[in-house]
Amino acid sequence: MPHADSSLVPESIKTKSDFWDHVYTQLEALLDDQRNWITNLANTASLIYHSLLAFPEHFGADDSKAVNWCGFYIHSRFFPSQATAGNVFNGGRLLLAPFCGKPACQFIDVTQDQARGVCANAFLEARTLVVPDVEQYPGHIACDGDTRSEIVCPLIIRGDAGDSVIGVLDLDCLAVNGFDDEDLKGLERISALVVRSCDW
Repeated sequence: MPHADSSLVPESIKTKSDFWDHVYTQLEALLDDQRNWITNLANTASLIYHSLLAFPEHFGADDSKAVNWCGFYIHSRFFPSQATAGNVFNGGRLLLAPFCGKPACQFIDVTQDQARGVCANAFLEARTLVVPDVEQYPGHIACDGDTRSEIVCPLIIRGDAGDSVIGVLDLDCLAVNGFDDEDLKGLERISALVVRSCDW
């Protein structure tokens, strides 16, 4: 099967639960035998974004409910020039990584007591945040003024010595209340798969 076909969504899929199961299965195949995190994040962002566009039951390409941004922010320590050039400040930054959508903020400050926004909070709190209305979220960073709701999942490496948050998966939607618990469950499962599938 051509790689692009992995983003096709069968017409038989009607529920979000079935949709996210389908995306997960397609992503497993795309990530198989590839450990480079940049490559895997690029394919993951593209697969999610285009699959959502092909799922009119809940998202689709409708200007009133489409997901308008899907991508990753990764901690600066994973970018060699940042880690060695002495320009990682205090707690560091999340740097823009592979995504689909309009141009976005290049970095997000995740320094304790200075960080703001949904991505920074999800990273620092190591938990998924679902924001029904971004205009009501304190400190929201508006990369795209059309965005009305958002979901951000932390990327967490699980280990015997403890857990380490390395970045976030971020999705924006044009509708208020665009995301719910089914999206949270599906995206957390996908986030865990991505972390396991990469060499960090």
